[in-house]
Amino acid sequence: METLLDIKEDWRRFWEDAGMPGYEQNDLNPFQSLVVHFLSLKDREDFQRFVLKEKARTNTNKTMKWTIYPTQGYKKWTDKNALPSKVEPNKYPIYVISKGRWENPLTIKQLNHLGIEYRLVIEPQELKKYLSSPHVNSDKILTLPTKNFGGGCSIPARNWCWEHSIKSGAPFHWILDDNIQGFFELNHNRKPKIRDYNPFRVVEHFVDQFQNIGISGMNYEFFVQRRNAHPAYVENTRVYSCILIRNDLPFRWRGRYNEDTDLSLRVLKSGLCTVLFNYVLAKKVVTMTMKGGNTDSLYKLKDKDGRLEMAKALCELHPDVSKIVHKWGRWQHHVDYSGFHQRLKWK
Repeated sequence: METLLDIKEDWRRFWEDAGMPGYEQNDLNPFQSLVVHFLSLKDREDFQRFVLKEKARTNTNKTMKWTIYPTQGYKKWTDKNALPSKVEPNKYPIYVISKGRWENPLTIKQLNHLGIEYRLVIEPQELKKYLSSPHVNSDKILTLPTKNFGGGCSIPARNWCWEHSIKSGAPFHWILDDNIQGFFELNHNRKPKIRDYNPFRVVEHFVDQFQNIGISGMNYEFFVQRRNAHPAYVENTRVYSCILIRNDLPFRWRGRYNEDTDLSLRVLKSGLCTVLFNYVLAKKVVTMTMKGGNTDSLYKLKDKDGRLEMAKALCELHPDVSKIVHKWGRWQHHVDYSGFHQRLKWK
């Protein structure tokens, strides 16, 4: 009989049989931690020299808050000296919805650097401003027929992109937020920034092997720690901000808040799978910290807590699997995905 452990480890069999890249991610968390107290700066410097075999640093008391022994060398998450090469083009169209961010269009700057094709979707009243940006190519712009995303909400724009993709004949389409700072690869407990290949093709190649994936996409880089053991992907959970959507789904975007989570849940409740990738990751600016987009029109509400309103809206749509919780100093929703057990099916 198949056990829960067998199901959790099935990702490796699917990953290898789908012809995906080699992947190994181990648990490198400490075996044991020891707190050492120093009575003086000299004592700490002696500890560095004689125990850790490090050169003493005497800048400030902030030096050496913690250390790992023995020292483990690894590349930093970014390599500014790396040069992009010609990448494989993505199979399905990429739409980047942008509002009020012509001065610093983070996502398209990253796509431009990698040489990845995309369409930038903007409102008509901001066309001149985006055309004035040195990062924007006029040939990549699609102008929406309406202003203000239908009253400050991106839902009409997302659905417009969906229909535009269907008319182009594509079976899937990508929808990206416009606040992505870069794309990363997690493997062998390293997490370098992707500079020389198209991460979207990794997701597309995997998804094309199966018949029942409704939506998929890249996990957030800050959710996946380099030292932890992670599978290459996770089934049946939420996918947001960097999403590959199957065009024949009987759904469309709706609501004003947490629309990504709502769509993920509707896909799961229909019996289809979602796939969230850890092998390739998107580094996204934290919600409500970058001007433009929905920050001012939806999240910063007068006399109301924007995060609490977001949580309430999702719980009203999915009271069976979601609830409002208060953690990390703010209100937010919590969704229980443990009841979704559907498995991937090969084409």
